[in-house]
Amino acid sequence: MAAAALLAMVAAAGCSRATAPAADVWASVNGEDIRRAEVEKYYSGRLNPQAQPPSQEEALTLTLSILDELINNNILIQRARQQGLEATDGEVEDKFTEFKSPYTEEEFQRQLKDRGVTVDDLKQDIRRQLSVQKLINREVVAKIGITDKDVSDFYDQNRAQFNVSETQYRIAQMVVTPRRDPQVRNRKNDDAASDVEARRKIAALLQQVSGSTDFGEVAMDYSEDPSSASGGDLGFIPESSLNQSDPALRRVVMALRPGQISGILQQPDGFRILKLVAKEVPGQREISNPQVQQSIRETLRNRKEQLLRAAYLTSARNEGKISNYLAQQVMESAGKLPEIKLPLPAPAPAPASAPAAANP
Repeated sequence: MAAAALLAMVAAAGCSRATAPAADVWASVNGEDIRRAEVEKYYSGRLNPQAQPPSQEEALTLTLSILDELINNNILIQRARQQGLEATDGEVEDKFTEFKSPYTEEEFQRQLKDRGVTVDDLKQDIRRQLSVQKLINREVVAKIGITDKDVSDFYDQNRAQFNVSETQYRIAQMVVTPRRDPQVRNRKNDDAASDVEARRKIAALLQQVSGSTDFGEVAMDYSEDPSSASGGDLGFIPESSLNQSDPALRRVVMALRPGQISGILQQPDGFRILKLVAKEVPGQREISNPQVQQSIRETLRNRKEQLLRAAYLTSARNEGKISNYLAQQVMESAGKLPEIKLPLPAPAPAPASAPAAANP
């Protein structure tokens, strides 16, 4: 009986510790803590300094969203570590050098200061991103297969989609603006803050894509435009829509041949580099057309990848031991927690990429 009583006391103490973590621990993923300071770092980077400060409810909603994103990332990073897929020091250094290369040392140090991060913070974030990508490549991307029958079935079900009624231009772009924008989400979290920086950056990007560097990869890394996530690809734009755009932009596009890259185009909102990926004249596109085949395969691959990413993350969460202490506190207080005191808004690196639908 004494032994049983002792075991009961130990169990009760363990439960107490599990429900009462340290004040700065906001979540736990398989025994690894996510602390308030880490959430605050990303929170400050999501705020717009020019916008009205968020209400308490808005602040808590954003905080919970970021915390959930960090939970997802920690799950994936832990899995990458368990499978021996964590990025090596050499891989991190290579990416770090690539990130730093467009800047002088003075500009690079200013970028770090503006974002409130150190070199170690940046390298840690690079390691996380590379590790997660390795995991996703093995567990998700490698399992995607598109058959000829898949392509044929999609074409038969969407035949009208390939009937082009007017000339269309498939355009990709890179955008650089002379002002900082908290919403910029390229892979490098790179954002020019002045006209001088913007001019230097766009010139460096043009030099990269004029060589052997892939346009889409450079756009994903550095373009300050929402399309950067897709490598700057804007898809096919009908000629009628192009005619209603900026005349200077239209002239540049019309002068390009498929595969050709423009020079630097200066516009009121900043600078652009355009690439004409393809040009299609009116008429029905048959399934034998290589561009039709590629388009269908890309569409099907993207659909499957998004589905498998979401399923993989859900499965990983189900198998993990996750405690979201902040969410529990919000529920227990009916959303009336004391106001969260956070640093002044400043750009910060986004957490490592997680499966689709995991990010807020």
